[in-house]
Amino acid sequence: MLSDIEIAHKCKMKDIGEIAAELGLKEKDIERYGKYKAKIAALPHGKKRGKLILVTAINPTASGEGKTTVSIGLADGMRKGGKKVCLALREPSLGPVFGIKGGAAGGGYAQVVPMEDINLHFTGDLHAITAANNLLAAMLDNHIFRGNALDIDPEKIYFRRCLDMNDRALRNVTVGQRGEGVEREEHFEITAASEVMAILCLATSLKDLKRRLGNIIVGENRKGEYVFARDLKAEGSMCALLKDAIKPNLVQTLEGTPAIVHGGPFANIAHGCNSVMATYAALSLADYVVTEAGFGADLGAEKFLDTKCRVAGIQPDCVVVVATVKALKLHGGADKANLSAEDLGALEKGLPNLFKHIENIKNVYSKPVVVAMNRFASDTPAEIELVMKSVEAAGAKAVFTDVFLQGGEGGRELADAVVSAAEEKSELTYSYDLGDPIEKKINDIVKRVYGGKGAEFSDIAKQKIAEAEARGYGSLPVIIAKTQYSLSDDAKLLARPEGFTVRVRDIIVKGGAEFIVAVAGSIMLMPGLGAHPAAEHIDVDENGEIVGLS
Repeated sequence: MLSDIEIAHKCKMKDIGEIAAELGLKEKDIERYGKYKAKIAALPHGKKRGKLILVTAINPTASGEGKTTVSIGLADGMRKGGKKVCLALREPSLGPVFGIKGGAAGGGYAQVVPMEDINLHFTGDLHAITAANNLLAAMLDNHIFRGNALDIDPEKIYFRRCLDMNDRALRNVTVGQRGEGVEREEHFEITAASEVMAILCLATSLKDLKRRLGNIIVGENRKGEYVFARDLKAEGSMCALLKDAIKPNLVQTLEGTPAIVHGGPFANIAHGCNSVMATYAALSLADYVVTEAGFGADLGAEKFLDTKCRVAGIQPDCVVVVATVKALKLHGGADKANLSAEDLGALEKGLPNLFKHIENIKNVYSKPVVVAMNRFASDTPAEIELVMKSVEAAGAKAVFTDVFLQGGEGGRELADAVVSAAEEKSELTYSYDLGDPIEKKINDIVKRVYGGKGAEFSDIAKQKIAEAEARGYGSLPVIIAKTQYSLSDDAKLLARPEGFTVRVRDIIVKGGAEFIVAVAGSIMLMPGLGAHPAAEHIDVDENGEIVGLS
């Protein structure tokens, strides 16, 4: 079979003006970035509101279960069925592209294109976020160097520099050496983990973006009071760097389905969803919008439903949970090296992980759910039958889909199931009440969404919760940062663990993004490259075409 990039290169893309016209946008409504990419310059403000489909997954394996590929194939399948549909996806980060996971533009015959542009510099959004982030960091250190009128405590600086690359050497560095400011320890984050990225993706307007940027907590002064970006007079220049980045990007799938690809925050330290502005645009332009949330449903979907939906005033009409037979067998204790062999015993033991996510969508959030089984050639008839019967018994419908090899045609059955489910009347309910104390909100997520018995808090976490509530941040949504591989905070507890306790070791107040981060376990904010990163295989041929990207 052809590689992803070879398939993408054989695609005959439509001029981006045609894609815009399919959504009802005129040439004056877009800003072109070449022939096949554009930003939506004039965001629609009509009353039309399409049906929203959220794609999430079970707790994934290291390589993921194919949420983006299924999302694209589902949208193409809907379009083949005569629906006016638009995708709303996240932008890839250069770190994973050159690291282990590779690109994030789908795969096989379910891709967004031009895939190499989307996976690399695209329209420069992540570079703009990196620049805005590091401008604030530079202004902070410069303020201290120039006399420190705000009396900022160098030992209580919270804001970090960032870079859109996996570079472990920057995790812990020292700045201000040899008299170039106050010498202190600094820690870089990958751009997708930065608060500026989260802010861009939660902002509902340019005005809201500037307000949120000003509310970033950069540290504390020696009196113990918060110091904000607005105290440094940084929000205006940061917003100037982001004035184009906030505009959603318009591209297309291999089959010509409109796709808005914009923003890409981490799904553990942040909320893991594309931008609110992109979702607003898609909902105003199409009858059906397919979007996704990062990692498994306990992370990305929980944050989409409990945080993004509250901020944006939206709710999905149907939730799709993506799974694979291989991943379910891994949850059931199958040998990683032999996941392609039929193993009904391991599959049966792993299915409860899927059941828990189905229960959460149906019972916690009160939304219709469809299971999309991402088909592999190694899936046996007996395994398929077991999944179908088991999911039906759990109160949902499972569809085995093959969008990787068949594109939209392979997503037709899934599309029909989703369209039917989205017709059901439903009203979103949440896993916690915003007005409750922070500790109760965290405990509610652990008990209701993860299935644990509760949370334990370190002394420092308890102290910071008390401080956050005393400073007026107690009513913010909660983001729990934990492993994506388990419903618990222990990556080794697979399937559906019970009786576990989530240990919250730290609390971070994100004043600009307007959420509280509860850190459970060790969260890597600056990944490193593997022994043989994908970067070793990416090249440019004699015709100037990029090769080796997947």
